Amino acid sequence: MQMTIRYIYDFKGVKTTFTSEPMDRNLVLKLADDLFKAGRAKEIEVIDELGQEWTLKEFKKLNEQLDEEPENITVLFDGGFDVETSSTGIGTAIYYSKGGRRFRLRENARLDGLDSNNEAEYAALYFAMQKLEELGVNSQPVTITGDSLTVLNQLGGDWPCYEESHARFLSKIEEKMAAMRLKPLYKPVDRRHNKEADQLAKQALEGTSISSHAEIGT
Repeated sequence: MQMTIRYIYDFKGVKTTFTSEPMDRNLVLKLADDLFKAGRAKEIEVIDELGQEWTLKEFKKLNEQLDEEPENITVLFDGGFDVETSSTGIGTAIYYSKGGRRFRLRENARLDGLDSNNEAEYAALYFAMQKLEELGVNSQPVTITGDSLTVLNQLGGDWPCYEESHARFLSKIEEKMAAMRLKPLYKPVDRRHNKEADQLAKQALEGTSISSHAEIGT
């Protein structure tokens, strides 16, 4: 997670507030220590990407907690609908960091009862949100990547949502995000750059179940 430092700088009795650029949370304590050594920085505060503010003492405890929680999260999702069988395949790949290590979760599922490819895409993203919940993700920014402009633009509020089936999924996803206090960043890509999630969805339609969770290189 990126953090911002806000501090009061005292120059011969004249106090001015400075705010840093966002930085990796692991640099915060080092920079704060350096500012204190200079002898002019007062009342250092730390602000996270969700706008929450922490005293330096509070941040030290938070930093220890964050070492044990998922962060730097990217979600890839895709869904496919087979008209002939009325079956849906959904897939998600989730990348995240924890304790200085990098992990990837890959999972898919086959569903029945949906009616279109757009519903399949919504179902895939809701599936991804459930996996984030199982990982214990909480109060984090999350980059959500997919090739469905309908889903991403409707969730982002850029496109209206008229279809009742879409609206139901949209509400469920937003409720899940709110409960986990996520800050979503929607990143649309073309299908060429969503091959991993697309392959998982296709495998689900073919009857191949995928469930893997492993550490990967940095």
